[in-house]
Amino acid sequence: MTPERYRSVNPATEEEIASYPIESETAIEGAIGGAQAAFGEFARRPVGERARLLVAVARRLDERTAELARLMALEMGKPLAQGEAEVRKCAWGCRYFAEHGEEFLAPERREAEGAEAWVVSEPLGPLLAIMPWNFPFWQFFRFAAPALVAGNTVLLKHAPSTPDCARAIEGLLRDAGAPEGVLRNVFLSNEQTARVIADDRVAGVTLTGSTTAGRAVAEVAGRHVKHVVLELGGSDPFVVLDDADLNRAVAAAVEGRCQNSGQSCIAAKRILVHDSRLAEFRERFVAAMEALVVGDPRDPGVDVGPLARADLRERLEGQVRASVARGAEILCGGARPMRRGWYYPPTVLARVPAGSPAADEELFGPVATLGSFASDEDAVALANASRYGLGATVWTRDLPRARRLVPAIRAGAVFVNGLVKSDPRLPFGGVRDSGLGRELGREGLLEFVNRKTVWIAGSDRG
Repeated sequence: MTPERYRSVNPATEEEIASYPIESETAIEGAIGGAQAAFGEFARRPVGERARLLVAVARRLDERTAELARLMALEMGKPLAQGEAEVRKCAWGCRYFAEHGEEFLAPERREAEGAEAWVVSEPLGPLLAIMPWNFPFWQFFRFAAPALVAGNTVLLKHAPSTPDCARAIEGLLRDAGAPEGVLRNVFLSNEQTARVIADDRVAGVTLTGSTTAGRAVAEVAGRHVKHVVLELGGSDPFVVLDDADLNRAVAAAVEGRCQNSGQSCIAAKRILVHDSRLAEFRERFVAAMEALVVGDPRDPGVDVGPLARADLRERLEGQVRASVARGAEILCGGARPMRRGWYYPPTVLARVPAGSPAADEELFGPVATLGSFASDEDAVALANASRYGLGATVWTRDLPRARRLVPAIRAGAVFVNGLVKSDPRLPFGGVRDSGLGRELGREGLLEFVNRKTVWIAGSDRG
């Protein structure tokens, strides 16, 4: 659906805060032209100079942590402590790529008989970043920090429900001293977005969002031969083996499922427990989910805020109802509270039948499914029984056993005895319907550069 305006609405009160029209064609032309003009000079700057810009951005993130966390709470419902953690992670990411940019971009010598040969990394040009609302700062900076240190310029098309976060990002870069045109926020409709991707001056596009959106972006990018990175949905398995530490596993399952009110692509969505531990895990997990405090994300002590938009809650409710109609059992939650705001309670579904929405689709909210398995082979089969492949978690005290299981699990990341998370030092991304390409780490930085081969014949050749 094409937005007519970008609207900032408080999901705890349903009150509109601000709205902004989509860009005029003149403004879009100015933004693309400005990004192209800025690219020539910005790409020629030494890596160390671009790194200093990221350090300056990190300082401003540090200085404005509380303010930006309040903005996220107000605009998309993130509890304050989680918002502050997100801003600190953005600062970490900026500093990490500032510190390692020169190392990652350094020319690499290669063997070539009778010649000198090496590979250099050069920026591609202006890039379009299509960003989601659920981690409105981190999702941007985990792409932008490596892209900028490499010398690219960026056009930011943020989610229509987080326009003030988008404007804040643009302000952070400006205040840090970014040259005009290096980062420009643009409020685009879907049709305008497709035209920007197709523009010859735009070198590539990255999207974090749904698989449906990823397919649409990939189609346009492919038609115009643009480099693309897609970080899409997930339905991550959380596998608890028979020898797992249940204290740690239960606590992690609750955190992993309900962080950001369950609105995370790498949330622990499908909880799979060995038959011998299922009864104990189920009792403790349900009790812990019921104990979470749901409320206004600006209030201290709140664990779970509202969902970010009314349509997101309606979709989640529909998925739960349809799954129950197919035979799923509600162990807790499952009904919206009678209060203003787009709240949905922490919910656990058991006996979820194959083919139901809770089994086959991504549940983007605080709803977990609980299943069981009898053997390691069954656990792997259930973990892989999804069209997604973003992350997976395995809990066991037997690390050699975990190492045997990891290669069989189809995912972009497998974490043993810890929650799946993005880390500036490690590549992040998925397989199958969870996307393509990588963000973060050296791999993420090299996604948006031209890996140019240089070959020079020896001087003794006639």
